[in-house]
Amino acid sequence: MRQDRSMDEVILSAASTSPRRPVIAIDGPAGAGKSTLAAHLARRFKLLNIETGAMYRALALKAIESDFAFDEEPPLLQLAASTRIQLVPQSDGNRVQLDGTDVSRRIREPDVTSAASQISIHPRLRAWMVEQQRALGVKGGVVMEGRDIGTAVFPDAEVKIFLDASPEIRGNRRFSQVTPALQSPAVQSEEQLRADKQAIIDEMRDRDRRDRSRTESPLRPAEDAVILDSTALTLEEVLARAEEIVLAHLQPSNSITQ
Repeated sequence: MRQDRSMDEVILSAASTSPRRPVIAIDGPAGAGKSTLAAHLARRFKLLNIETGAMYRALALKAIESDFAFDEEPPLLQLAASTRIQLVPQSDGNRVQLDGTDVSRRIREPDVTSAASQISIHPRLRAWMVEQQRALGVKGGVVMEGRDIGTAVFPDAEVKIFLDASPEIRGNRRFSQVTPALQSPAVQSEEQLRADKQAIIDEMRDRDRRDRSRTESPLRPAEDAVILDSTALTLEEVLARAEEIVLAHLQPSNSITQ
C-alpha cells in the first residue's frame, strides 16, 4: 500500500471490503452535544447519521397530540405500532417525518423534549425502538447517537464514544439553543434570565436521574467506550478529539506498509 494514501482512504477502503461497514456509537446525557458530533463525524467519514433521540421525540409528539398519558406503557405500545417514523438524511442533518408529516422543528420544543424523556423509561417501548434502530443500522456505515447505542442497540459497534459534560455546561448550551429570543435584557430581566437558565439546568439533572436509574438500558458508558468529557473543551477540540478516536479504532493494523 502506498505510504502517501490518506488515512481517510485507508478507512474507507477497509470499510468497503469488510462484510459490514463500521458503526460509530455515540452515547451520553441530554445536552452533551451528541447530535452535533454525530453529524460532523458522518460528514467527515462519509457515513449515514441516525439520530435515535429524534425517534423518541417523534413518538412523544404523537402521544401529546393523541392526549396519551406518558406513564401508561400499553397504550403507548399500541400507539407505536401504528406509527411511522422516518429519518431522511439531509446535508445539514436529518429531516424527521411522523406519519408522513415533517416534524423536524416541532420535536425540538421543550414539551416534546420532556415527554420523550418520560416515555423512554418504559422497557417494552424501548425494546420496540431498539428493533427499529437496529434495522436502520444493520448494514453498518452509520453514526448512531442516543442513550444506549453502545450498550443495547449495537454492543458490537466498532467505535463507541460516551460524550459527557457537567449539568451546568449542558444546561447553558441548551439554554442558548432553545431560548435565543429571551437572552436580551430588553425582553426579560437579568433575574428572569437566570431563573430560566437554572430551570433548564434542573431539568437536565432530572433527566440524568431518570436516564441513569431506569430499569431498561440505563444511561451508562459501555465497558469499551471512550469517555469524552467536553466540559472544559471548545467545540473544535471535541470534534478533533472524536476524529482521533475514530481513526485510532478503525485504522487497520496492517494498513500502512512499504
